Amino acid sequence: MRYQYLGRSGLRVSNLSLGTGNFGTAWGHGASPAEAQAMYDQYRGAGGNFIDTSTNYQFGEAEVYLADMIASDRDDVVLATKYTNGTTLDSSLQMTGNGRKSMVQSVEASLRRLKTDRIDMFWAHASDDSTPMEEMLRAFDDLVRSGKVLYVGLSNFPAWRIAAGAAVANLRGWAPLVAIQVEYSLVERAAERDLLPMAEAVGMGILGYSPLGGGMLTGKYRLGESGRAQSSISQFMHKEDDGNKGTILDVAQAIAHEADVTPGEVAIRWSMAKGIIPIVGPRTTEQLSTNLAAADLELSPEQIERLDAASAIRLGYPHNFRTDAGALHAVTGGKSDLLDAPPFFIL
Repeated sequence: MRYQYLGRSGLRVSNLSLGTGNFGTAWGHGASPAEAQAMYDQYRGAGGNFIDTSTNYQFGEAEVYLADMIASDRDDVVLATKYTNGTTLDSSLQMTGNGRKSMVQSVEASLRRLKTDRIDMFWAHASDDSTPMEEMLRAFDDLVRSGKVLYVGLSNFPAWRIAAGAAVANLRGWAPLVAIQVEYSLVERAAERDLLPMAEAVGMGILGYSPLGGGMLTGKYRLGESGRAQSSISQFMHKEDDGNKGTILDVAQAIAHEADVTPGEVAIRWSMAKGIIPIVGPRTTEQLSTNLAAADLELSPEQIERLDAASAIRLGYPHNFRTDAGALHAVTGGKSDLLDAPPFFIL
């Protein structure tokens, strides 16, 4: 396991994050306390230090399970949790959404379940499309100043809101947004349109959840396994009959055969090659072993290119101006083939 700084912060995290959506069985699909403990121990034994959970994972069971697991090495792990969705499907108006009241109540509840005095990385889980960004950012800043939260970020937010929030926090001297969470995999590359270049431009770290496309990229559904299909989080399960996804899996399996590894390892390593910290969410130690093996896999440039080509998406307007010959000619005075672009994205 290797480590990196999260965005422009001083927070040092492992290059694979352990997601705990399967820590518990309240969703009808997941791991028992003993199984969850074994996965945690395996991840820590491999050098992993970045634990991702949420107030609503397994209706709160995930945070409860983690409390005893992290107790003996609390200072050595980077503990991340989220608010917004409440704990259960029928959480009240006051325990859901992005507002300050929901945020503060959620933090206090998570601290109690996790039996800790602070949350290292605190995320807004999703945008409620109504709470002003200034309200969220100021509430984040108050929590950071109180010591109950150390770093903050946004998950599942549109790029324009994140960029605006980053600018506001910087101008007002509030706690910065250090990272984003997005769904990202060979079968879900929509974040490349705006979210990834935005994060690169403003210096945010990027965590990608569901790097296996809800299990599709392991090839297990071709073998008749149900996996996530029986779970309440099946909305993140991709299917081969959707677009080009079957072809993508064919290429991943071919490369896996060449490298004598599993297609899941190939998929996770591909996302790491794109500068993403994958959040893996295993249900068993066997699955986690495959996930962890991806960190040691080396894919050749030619193999990366094949995966890129198979999974490429149309970026659409206005991104096509960056590749259109006529547009490039117009903005470079006809010297596009002689003008070297800077090695970074221009905001």
